[in-house]
Parts: sequence; structure tokens; C-alpha cells
Amino acid sequence: MTIKFGTDGIRGPVESRITPEICLRIGHAAGVVLKDMGWETVLIGKDTRVSGYMLESALQAGFIAAGVNVRLLGPLPTPGVAYLTRSLRNQFGLVISASHNNYLDNGIKLFDGNGEKISKDIEGKIEKLLLGNLKPVKTAELGKAQRFDESGDRYIEFCKSTVPPDVSFDSLRIVLDCANGACYKVSPSILRELGAEVISIGADPDGFNINHECGSTHPERLQDEVIKQRADFGIALDGDGDRVVLIDRMGNILDGDDIMYILAYANPNRTGPWSGIVGTAMTNLGFEEGVKKLGYKFKRADVGDKYVSQMLQKEGWMLGGEPSGHIICRDLVSTGDGTIAALKVISSLLILEKDPGDILRNFTKIPQININAEVENKDILSDSKIQKKIKEIESDLTVGRVLVRPSGTESKIRVMVESDDEITAKKYAKDIVTMFKK
Repeated sequence: MTIKFGTDGIRGPVESRITPEICLRIGHAAGVVLKDMGWETVLIGKDTRVSGYMLESALQAGFIAAGVNVRLLGPLPTPGVAYLTRSLRNQFGLVISASHNNYLDNGIKLFDGNGEKISKDIEGKIEKLLLGNLKPVKTAELGKAQRFDESGDRYIEFCKSTVPPDVSFDSLRIVLDCANGACYKVSPSILRELGAEVISIGADPDGFNINHECGSTHPERLQDEVIKQRADFGIALDGDGDRVVLIDRMGNILDGDDIMYILAYANPNRTGPWSGIVGTAMTNLGFEEGVKKLGYKFKRADVGDKYVSQMLQKEGWMLGGEPSGHIICRDLVSTGDGTIAALKVISSLLILEKDPGDILRNFTKIPQININAEVENKDILSDSKIQKKIKEIESDLTVGRVLVRPSGTESKIRVMVESDDEITAKKYAKDIVTMFKK
């Protein structure tokens, strides 16, 4: 089986794609490549999927066979692994997670010694080695494994340190949805230790309920709970904690564009590293116009927080993200971190003494329709008739955009249509999806 990196690592069904044998080979290949770059120890974290224990053992064996030492972190959010990778130095990191997918899938995300997701060049070297034979190092050179029990406590303290000392959460009631995932222990502790009253939901993982009708992809239950509990905020994370969606006290959903706009509005500095913001092809046109009115430059990266991070580094900017809730605050973290983003938004609102609605009324999103079309072969997107139809639709839009792209993690084509008229956007999005179904 040919294994390729997608937009966010390697991901797929455990029973057919992310198998123990494949993970053994990935651990060995990644170990060989990254050890050659000077990193001799890997930190391995995971989310709460039942398959995580099995795949952790396979990856561990692969790394040890490559002569790489292993430190097992246990369940920890993806950004927590990235933070520790950078903090402990001379290590690289790996997360066993399929992010917002259900328990039948799992995946692998790799971080270099700087806590950044590995480059395409490194991915290519690993993919090339996967095609060859697995050759362990000499017995005397095998790696060693040990548990690292301080991982959760270190991440908790780091997250708390990002809140300004003069900001108090003591008066806040927060409903927190951990998606039955990797944040189920650390994120409630962070908020409680900052003084907030925390009502946790989606914090009872059983190996199978990760992301099931909860978390950032299903915020409906959280909306209801915020209203019921008369809470000040709701925070919805995803299975590995790198995404966040917020709910205000009125029950309104704040997606990644809303979160970034609040952070942009709250920032008094619009120069140097704070002069620009990075979004993606999915970022709403209304957001782009809104932040430009605030005095920022704006650029779009390819979809995926890895590409947002790379463009932020290239431009030397500090804030970027996606509507899905991947928010990168590069002044604090090297990758998308749902908990950090939530803390920063809430802190900003407390400092400004404003509700989210007071800020968000300063920009207007245009209607955006997103539909996924399940397909057997994503290469169908290159069909000339489909491409012709997409271009015809684009030319018909007076204001708006059309984006049709293959999912990097699932057998789906993702269709997005923006238009100043919502009915038009819905019609064209359905027309494109119907073509794929035919």
C-alpha cells in the first residue's frame, strides 16, 4: 500500500489504512529521516481513540528499531505535543490522532524540533523510505522508551501563563465541550485554575465516542447548555484540541473567522509582525474586507493550518487561521491551539469590557455554502466537463467565489460557494455536488 502525507499528516481507517504494520514502518522511516537531522528522541502523544494504544506500540517499535529514543506522553492535545517538542529541545514530536474524525479513523502528525509541522521535503523523504525494506540498527544502538508523566502538568502551566496577570476569570461561568478527546483532562483544569466556574461536557471518553455529536464540528449541544446554564461563554474543542469554536452568552456560534476578527480588533498594534493576517481559501470575503478596514494586510494560504503557519513565517506575521477553528497565535504557539485561542479571545473581551457582538457588528460576512460530496475517486475533480461547469458558475457570480477541492483526509470533494445572495450560493453549490453524484 502506498502511503502519502495529506494536508494534515497521514490519516485514514484503522482497519484498512492506518494499520499496526503501516505504523511500524512509518515509525522506522520517520526515525531514520529525523535522526539524520540531529533529533534522536521522539515525543509521542495521542488522543482518546481505542486504536491509539495499539498504534502507539507499533510506532514505538519502529522508532526504537531506527535507534530513536521514545518518550510516551499519553493522552495530550496536539498543540501540547508541539509545545513540549519545542520546550524540551532536541526532540521531535508525533501525535496519534485523526483530529475531528470519528473513532474508526486514526492518523499521524509529525512535528520537527521547533514544534512546527514537518515540511513537504521531510515528508517526501519519509514516503520514499516507506517503499524500502525495514532494517533495524545494531542491537547495541537500539532506542529506549520511557513514560513522561509531567506532560499534562507542563502544558497546563504553559496555557495559564498566556493569560495576562491582571486578567481574572473569577466571575466567569464557562461550559467546555472537550469532544471526548485529548483535552478532557487538561482544558477543564486550565480554566478552573484560572478561577472560572467550569461545566464540562464531552469529557468522558470511552475510546469510541470521540467527536460523536459533540465538539467543534457539532456545537449544537453546547449552544443549548450555554443558554441553560446562563453561562458567559461556551468553548468547543475537537478531538485533538487544535480547533475551537466559541459560543457567546446569547448562544451565537463564533467560528474561526469571528475569533480572528475579535483578536485583530483587540490588538492595538498594526505594524511590523502585527501588520498582517493570514487566512485560507475558505476564509470569508467579508472577513478579508473587515480586517483590511481595521488597517491590516491580508493573505490567503492553502487550506490547512500547516500552510497558514508557513505563510505566517514567510511574512513574519503573528495571527492566522481557518474558519474551521484552527487559530495560530504565533506570539504564543507554533501551531493551531484551541485552548490558547479561547483564552486569548476571552482575555481580550474582558480587557475591552465588550461582548463579542459589540465587536463582530463591525464586519459582515457574505453568505457561504459548504457541502461535501462523497466520491470513490477524488481525481474526478480534474474532469474537463466539471472544470468547465465550475468556471461557468464563477463567471456568473457578481460578488463571490467558488472553491472546489479534494479533501486531504477523506474520500470527499469539498464544495464552497460564496455569493452576496444566499439563494444563489445554495443553488450553485448543490449543482456542483449533483455533478459529482452523477
